[in-house]
Amino acid sequence: MKSVTLVFLVHQPVRLKRYRFFDIGTHHDYYDDYANETLIRQLAAQCYLPANSLLLRQINRLNGQLKVAFAIPGVTLELFEQYAPEVTDSFILLAETGNVEFLGGTYSHSLSSVADPASFASEAEHQRQAISRLSGQQPEVFLNTEMIYSDTIGAMVADMGYKGMITEGARHILGWKSPDFLYCNAINPRLKVMMRHSKLSDDLSIRFSDNSWAGYPLTADKYLGWIRGSEPAGESITICVDYGTFGNVHPAKSGIFNFLDHFIFLVTQSQDVFFSSPREVIARLQPVSLINVKHPVSLAGEERDLSFWNGNDIQGEALAKLYELALPMNHNVDPDILKDWHYLQASDHFLFMSTKAAPQPLHNRYSPYNSPFEAFINYMNILNDFSLRMDENPLKPDCFEELENCRRLLKEKEQEIEEFREEIRRLKRHKRLPGSGG
Repeated sequence: MKSVTLVFLVHQPVRLKRYRFFDIGTHHDYYDDYANETLIRQLAAQCYLPANSLLLRQINRLNGQLKVAFAIPGVTLELFEQYAPEVTDSFILLAETGNVEFLGGTYSHSLSSVADPASFASEAEHQRQAISRLSGQQPEVFLNTEMIYSDTIGAMVADMGYKGMITEGARHILGWKSPDFLYCNAINPRLKVMMRHSKLSDDLSIRFSDNSWAGYPLTADKYLGWIRGSEPAGESITICVDYGTFGNVHPAKSGIFNFLDHFIFLVTQSQDVFFSSPREVIARLQPVSLINVKHPVSLAGEERDLSFWNGNDIQGEALAKLYELALPMNHNVDPDILKDWHYLQASDHFLFMSTKAAPQPLHNRYSPYNSPFEAFINYMNILNDFSLRMDENPLKPDCFEELENCRRLLKEKEQEIEEFREEIRRLKRHKRLPGSGG
């Protein structure tokens, strides 16, 4: 039998308002509250609430046969709490069924995994705490921002205590291998790696409403047939899509909710296909081989690389400037500074600076700017003001103790050096004395 793992990505960034050069140092109001509220409430009505209601109804009706997983960054949970708390409540109801798994990841949906290892570890820990507060779960499987993965990133995730990770089944890293099997990290084989089935995922998230597509219309029976026909010897298929697929990218009138409802029913009636959560997959299956990923991959674009976030000079400059602030952030105590640090790390700010055509898997994250350069200037103005605020901000109380310890250690070392110098001078004097053999 072959398992199907449904993974839903739930993410929206905190939108920034227009922030001019002359605003730097005068005020710290960075966020477009109207745009954030409008977008979240729209998505709640079109997607999150109806989709969650459908899943809850099916879970209750099917006596535990349906299993799904969600990746929801902590910043997105904050937006729900602020603008649509009923969405948070609906996720709590799903968590209480015991059939919904919430995945680890980065709290800010950040690029820290490729920019600053210490920030990555901090982000992952913040996200672990957010998931625990939401669901009571301790996540065992990690899904990084935009499914970014490499051997090194996987090893870091393993060191954090995770047992598995989900990434893109990119053709250039799989080669002749199939995404329908479990693999393991090349540096730390204890970390099991699940691969997103790119074609089946994109058939649903991108092509469902495309009447020029050869597979149109996509019915639940047809889709299940494709799953059955994908790698006959395959053990597990991971379908990973943006949750906005349901009701936002493809509106309700397209039949997307009816498709999901019917597909769930067909799988639970099947004798050869069943639903399985990521946690269950990594517990049940053994890896068939190592997967070697020297350079980071993602779910976006033909190249499946990082070029949509760090592919030009302005993105590189903004990313470098942001993570220059990572070390000072370790000693910051101001909650407003910490909140802004999380909000400013979101990968979307860098996506809006991309000079490439918008990648299809991210087609629902429309840029609010007229050009990538406008996005860059706006972001850098805010980042410069943020940097000025950090310079004025007090250090954590325990940082003073740390500094005092460093001063004391330095003083001890200076004293040791002076003692060594005195010993050298004494030996030189002794060597010059008559009868000393000098």
